[in-house]
Amino acid sequence: MRSLIACMKKEWMEQLRAGRVMILAILFFLFGVMNPATAMLTPWLMEIMAESLAQSGMVVTEVAVTALDSWMQFFKNIPMGLIVFVLLESSIFTREYESGTLVLALTKGLRRPTMVAAKSIVLSAFWTAGYWLCFAVTYFYTVWYWDNSVVKHLAFSCVCWWLFGMLVVSLCVLFSSFAKSNSTVLLGTGGVVVLSYVVSLLPKIQKFLPTLLMDGNSLIYGLKAPEDYAAALAVTVMLCAVCFAASIPVINRRQI
Repeated sequence: MRSLIACMKKEWMEQLRAGRVMILAILFFLFGVMNPATAMLTPWLMEIMAESLAQSGMVVTEVAVTALDSWMQFFKNIPMGLIVFVLLESSIFTREYESGTLVLALTKGLRRPTMVAAKSIVLSAFWTAGYWLCFAVTYFYTVWYWDNSVVKHLAFSCVCWWLFGMLVVSLCVLFSSFAKSNSTVLLGTGGVVVLSYVVSLLPKIQKFLPTLLMDGNSLIYGLKAPEDYAAALAVTVMLCAVCFAASIPVINRRQI
């Protein structure tokens, strides 16, 4: 336990010195502000475009903005937050392989499973903190300006998206356990997500795939119920556990 805590402190200090903690905090805070701000600016943007649209024969009516528009922006922007997060953090293993610092740590008695656990916990904690910071900022401004009671299943839809992000984190850990470069980690993680999205186009399989958890808009508008996501939730939790667990025996066999 002491070695795990020491390894986590090391990861925290490295992230802090590299400025990644500050970048992620600013990024998710800005996304949180941008969601309600974009919703508020929508009527003004439509008013500006009304003249040009009228020349094309389209009539723009008055746009009524509600809390739903703010949360719709949340689910539209959070994928960008996840992509930036992966780009910043996908090298958490590979940069130590390349620099040789991991070999030094292992020779001093650090066990490989401890290293994997520490890095996995730090990555999961960063994603969790960033995601819920974005949620909290969006929630504060949305409640301030609109009636948030019109939003259906808000907490459940946000938990679903957070869990999808945790799956992406677990994929990063798994691919990092055997990949030699950061680009391989990115390609592997992105490839699995894209494959899941393509397969989800088949209606009969869609309800079992993790990408269904990204469809928060259907929940907040009441088009779907939480029970429609039960299978996808179970599969995603199982995949997260498998990815985290599989990374330990894989890295134990790796030559560093």
